[in-house]
Amino acid sequence: MSPDAPSDVYLHAGQVFASGDPCSLCTIVGSCVAVFLVDVEGGVGGACHYLLPCQARGQVASARFGDVAIGEALSRVLDLGGRRDRLCAKVFGGASLLLGPRGPAPSLGAKNVEVARRVLEAEAIPVVGEDVGGVTGRKLVFEPTAGHVWVKRL
Repeated sequence: MSPDAPSDVYLHAGQVFASGDPCSLCTIVGSCVAVFLVDVEGGVGGACHYLLPCQARGQVASARFGDVAIGEALSRVLDLGGRRDRLCAKVFGGASLLLGPRGPAPSLGAKNVEVARRVLEAEAIPVVGEDVGGVTGRKLVFEPTAGHVWVKRL
């Protein structure tokens, strides 16, 4: 399968998906981040695609925020029979797409990646693959039950 192959599921920004059935998922990220969770032995995987790092006080919980989205994806994978001790993660996106003066403050993309790393570390889920940062978007095709990911730079 290539990143140009048709997929069964398109994951939009702010969405979460999990499956225990073989399928392919496609998403496109720029400064957003996609986190893929996989229990290959259990044949289950999940994904989230978020736009912003953290939910602020007073905001409604939404998968648009990394701290909420990753937790939701984890819950769905576990609900499908995934085991926490067999889970691993892959992280993609976090590009700096806006040109202009870059000061000492990290870009939105960098903040999104940092949240993924922080949440996954707190959940004791190892990150076994990533393609993050840079200045270009990425088209991703993910097979949730096998854990395979294809990346095409845009």
